[in-house]
Amino acid sequence: MSEDTHPSTHPPLPPTTEDDRVSWLRLLRSRRVGPSTFYRLMGEHGSARAALDALPEVARAAGVEDYNPCPEGVAHAELKAARAVGAHMICVGSDAYPADLQQISDAPPILWAIGDLSVLTRPMVALVGARNASSLGLRMAKGLAADLAGHGHVIVSGLARGIDTAAHSATLDSGTIAVMAGGVDVMYPAENTRLAEDIARTGLRLSEQPMGTVPQARHFPCRNRLISGLSQAVIVVEAAAKSGSLITARTALDQGREVLAVPGHPFDARAAGCNMLIRDGATLVRKAEDVIEALPDRNATQTAPEIQQEMPLRPPNAPAPDKRSLRETAALHSQILNRLGPSPLAEDQLIRDLQAPANAVTPALTDLELDGRIRRQPGGLLSLA
Repeated sequence: MSEDTHPSTHPPLPPTTEDDRVSWLRLLRSRRVGPSTFYRLMGEHGSARAALDALPEVARAAGVEDYNPCPEGVAHAELKAARAVGAHMICVGSDAYPADLQQISDAPPILWAIGDLSVLTRPMVALVGARNASSLGLRMAKGLAADLAGHGHVIVSGLARGIDTAAHSATLDSGTIAVMAGGVDVMYPAENTRLAEDIARTGLRLSEQPMGTVPQARHFPCRNRLISGLSQAVIVVEAAAKSGSLITARTALDQGREVLAVPGHPFDARAAGCNMLIRDGATLVRKAEDVIEALPDRNATQTAPEIQQEMPLRPPNAPAPDKRSLRETAALHSQILNRLGPSPLAEDQLIRDLQAPANAVTPALTDLELDGRIRRQPGGLLSLA
């Protein structure tokens, strides 16, 4: 394998003991450790426990002194809170982890789920749209959701008011998945508390956030990547020109998912985003059959799942990368920071622009992320912090 290519990577072995689960939670909840850094540390050190032991030194090498990983008590408290509400801990690599989600570049290492886990084994389609939806939009969402459920598809949405609520409500009997921006135990918005409780009886509430997390603005783009990552396709029903639904659509495209949209009247601002998507190549949707025709043939396209393809973890028997001098490391850090700006850039593209081997760039990215100088965005993108 040439040094500038990304080796094939596989999910780490899921935890099997309570101590393993605590270590996974501690590593993932540690400051400045997101999914990409989690996988990289697991690949480099072999286990969450070993990665936790190494983390202070990794941080010190990145210029962060007095770094302490997430305390054990925090992880134990999260597990206790999960047990209290009947939440399941689903770890990447386990049989319960959704296969399509496992293929995205920044798949969450841990998911919390409340409800019927069997819905995760069925084909999924996302349906999202405006919170201030029109009566026609709500009728369209309900009809599409119900018809697609009748064809065996699980409807995935975000539990927001408007289109999301209509999609979930229409598919309660067949099972629906609500992906939540906050903790899986935090009902948001409050007006959908009853709906969220009903979903957990026949479907599933799902989140990557710690138990008890009250959703904030920054959580919603992360939530949106899970909605699209779980699904074969994303259908947008009413969306303004600048809306969270369009973020979900863009993320879906980045993940290789189908994007479909219901057209609307040109004078209706709630249809502007959908009309833009159709103009730019999204499939126009009039009825459920339009969606079914656009879905990929799973038997023809499904391959063995691989995750974190832009995250070059070193294979177990491969030699360690060459040590770089402090001067060389500082120069590489400077080149990376000069290439990045406030607009996100794909990690693969950054490595190509630098014309440097991936096994040299990725440890530097970890250093800069731990140092708080760069930020990882949904979809495997990087920007200046």
